[in-house]
Amino acid sequence: MFSAIAWAQDAATATPAGPTMWEQLFPFVILIVLMYLFIFRPQQRRAAEQDKIRAGLKRGDSVLTSSGILGTIEGLTDTFVTLQIANGVKIKVLKTAIAGPASEELEKK
Repeated sequence: MFSAIAWAQDAATATPAGPTMWEQLFPFVILIVLMYLFIFRPQQRRAAEQDKIRAGLKRGDSVLTSSGILGTIEGLTDTFVTLQIANGVKIKVLKTAIAGPASEELEKK
């Protein structure tokens, strides 16, 4: 007689089943998708744009380096670019340090 009461109490106080594995993983999947869309994909686009700019470099172009140096391309190899930054002053920088073409406003200053 007491065992039937004990079973009834145990069933009433039993905890409900927890979420399934897929329900637990769903927020992480959403987080990864959002990170890809808002962080990784735009960075890939910017890198592809920079590669296009670097591939189109030629002698005589005015460029700006990532460190802020403004110069004209005097020499070009696969890895390095020789920039003339003043009359008779040339420096050699990595091609990857070229941020992009210099705007006309910067050249006038």
